[in-house]
Amino acid sequence: MTNDGENGREVLVLLGGAGDLALRMLLPSLYFLEVDRLLPHDLRIIGVARGEGDGASYKALVREQLGKRATVEEAAWSRLAARLDYLSVDITKDEGAAQLAGLIGEHGSLVVYFALSPSLYGPVCNALQSAGLTGPKSRLVLEKPIGRDLESSRKTNAAVGAVVGEEQIFRIDHYLGKETVQNLTALRFANVLFEPLWDRNTIDHVQITIAETEKVGDRWPYYDEYGALRDMVQNHMLQLLCLVAMEAPSGFDPDAVRDEKVKVLRSLRPFNKDTVAHDTVRGQYVAGVVEGGAREGYLQEVGKTTRTETFVAMKVAIDNWRWDGVPFFLRTGKNLPDRRTQIVVQFKPLPHNIFGQATDGDLVSNRLVIDLQPDENIILTLMNKRPGLSEEGMRLQSLPLSLSFGQSGGRRRIAYEKLFLDVFRGDRTLFVRRDEVEQAWKFIDGVSAAWALANIEPAPYAAGTWGPQSSNGLISPGGRSWKA
Repeated sequence: MTNDGENGREVLVLLGGAGDLALRMLLPSLYFLEVDRLLPHDLRIIGVARGEGDGASYKALVREQLGKRATVEEAAWSRLAARLDYLSVDITKDEGAAQLAGLIGEHGSLVVYFALSPSLYGPVCNALQSAGLTGPKSRLVLEKPIGRDLESSRKTNAAVGAVVGEEQIFRIDHYLGKETVQNLTALRFANVLFEPLWDRNTIDHVQITIAETEKVGDRWPYYDEYGALRDMVQNHMLQLLCLVAMEAPSGFDPDAVRDEKVKVLRSLRPFNKDTVAHDTVRGQYVAGVVEGGAREGYLQEVGKTTRTETFVAMKVAIDNWRWDGVPFFLRTGKNLPDRRTQIVVQFKPLPHNIFGQATDGDLVSNRLVIDLQPDENIILTLMNKRPGLSEEGMRLQSLPLSLSFGQSGGRRRIAYEKLFLDVFRGDRTLFVRRDEVEQAWKFIDGVSAAWALANIEPAPYAAGTWGPQSSNGLISPGGRSWKA
């Protein structure tokens, strides 16, 4: 964010500033940026919510929440607290936005972060426009999901686009702010080693897993409307797929990178009534045990009968020259036995073993594993000679080579820290463009419609297991299996 000097201080407005996202992720991210003195020096931060309160009570709330996440450095907290203010208004109303404008007063660049339900984006944008807060200095940061399907996404995007230009809109997918996700781009396009091998000639398949041990819990009113397909696959999983599969952009600038991601989304083979039954798995958890504790089933949590899926696995095909014949296996779910976000690039086996029959059982195909959470790491498995002597001659073993540097011993950054800095600078490379969102929804709507045509009901799986057994059958042809 640039400093406009005589035109006033730079301002960040957090709509929903007393909500879970703001207190758990956004404000801690701003605090850590303050620790590192990376915030614009004159930045002012205003939390906006409907709850009663003032600047003093808001600072006390933020300080309490920070203490739950980290040991707070008092000097950094004092600097952050000096930036903070709070306004209790209904920001969907013109009068609420007018009060916000009055509190902001003369300002330089203005960032408005929508930590709100997407159903409110349209009314809030209209109110902000009426208060004169959507001018050329303004940037609007939108949290996912942008809509529930293609039609609602277009309506939401149109409502926001009616008050500001596309270049002023920053659609967040926080996975794109993760260090390891950015390392994936560097790994592919900053090294001569990988890119010549990154295609159907050497890669057997790709796995993308986002596994959660948490139950749906108190989020069920939202989750029951969206389900795992819309909540996770439409945004996080398809974004990761795009970064693995996209062609090299002409440069590392916002439109060049996002142009290539859109090409991938347009190349996804749509599902139909026949293929959706064979190439997707839809599940819903029942009672079981997770991390040593009993969990009730989803229907017991929500207290009604519902077809909402809490688990999705699918075999996705990309119809282009690079990826023809290479399946991408996606899976995500709630109440699974392990918390994990992981990309696995499985290379093909050697065409011929020169080391003799004794080593047949030693040979393991090369594999690149990119871990995003709970730990961030990139590991490449390579074959090497087994140490020592053997009557059978040379023996082989598979060894992991860690490709992650720079995070050892240091604090793991919150993904939102990087994204905040990019918003302040006006860099939209790691943010999602409107046509990306809508193309992703087009694909997801096709899956949902095919499920309805084929009458695919969610299959039960016990909490604490890896989804319905059919998810193993999805990947098993060709001797493949999910990475344990």
